Amino acid sequence: MNEIYQPGHHPYQDAPLSQQPQRRPILAIREVNRIYHQGEREIHVLNNVSADIFKGEAVALVGPSGSGKSTLLHILGLLDKPDDGKVYLKGHECSDFDDKQRTAMRRSEIGFVYQFHQLLPEFSALENVIIPQLINGSSNKEATSRAKVILEFLGLSHRITHRPNSMSGGEQQRVAIARAIANEPSLLLADEPTGNLDPSTAERVFQQLMGLIRQTGLAAIIATHNMELANRMDRVIQLQEGKLYTFTPQQPQQD
Repeated sequence: MNEIYQPGHHPYQDAPLSQQPQRRPILAIREVNRIYHQGEREIHVLNNVSADIFKGEAVALVGPSGSGKSTLLHILGLLDKPDDGKVYLKGHECSDFDDKQRTAMRRSEIGFVYQFHQLLPEFSALENVIIPQLINGSSNKEATSRAKVILEFLGLSHRITHRPNSMSGGEQQRVAIARAIANEPSLLLADEPTGNLDPSTAERVFQQLMGLIRQTGLAAIIATHNMELANRMDRVIQLQEGKLYTFTPQQPQQD
């Protein structure tokens, strides 16, 4: 087992974020704890977890079912608060943000992709990508232009007027990815984004998702049970018994 991922893996990780020059992490968590109670029993789902995620980095989050991956993603996405510890996004300490501040940060800085696309069924692909931009204050012209560019990059320019129920699973998930990055977030959180797709479709969606990460410089955390995909990312972090471990991806053997 590799060593626990703790402060010290980066030479400046223990310093206050305001004093960390140059390669500052987009996302940083410090000694995060999350405890659930079952009667008198305490379950330490996250136990003093610390990590940094950097611009342009794709990090795989792995672990058995029930290990706390979704709990961690909810905390990183400001959907839940830790019982203890700090969460920093672009240098801002978000742990004590009120609901209004958390909503504003999520809307502008975080994109979410889920296993099931969660698209609005009554709207077209284009409209699904436009709507979050309008909510964030973009004009209709700006939002439409950007939505078309993203959908074209994802190979969906011929499907922009189609509603989700007339698209394949892979197409639906690519629209969901387009929606997630529509507001140009700095952080992308994806929870099993290819888990509901057949292998060939999953491969295509994964390749396009990685292409977006590389082109846009997103910091991305992708939860997956697919170790073949995980090993093609920049880093693999594993949750096990409340602790976070880091691994170097295992590259396939060359013939």
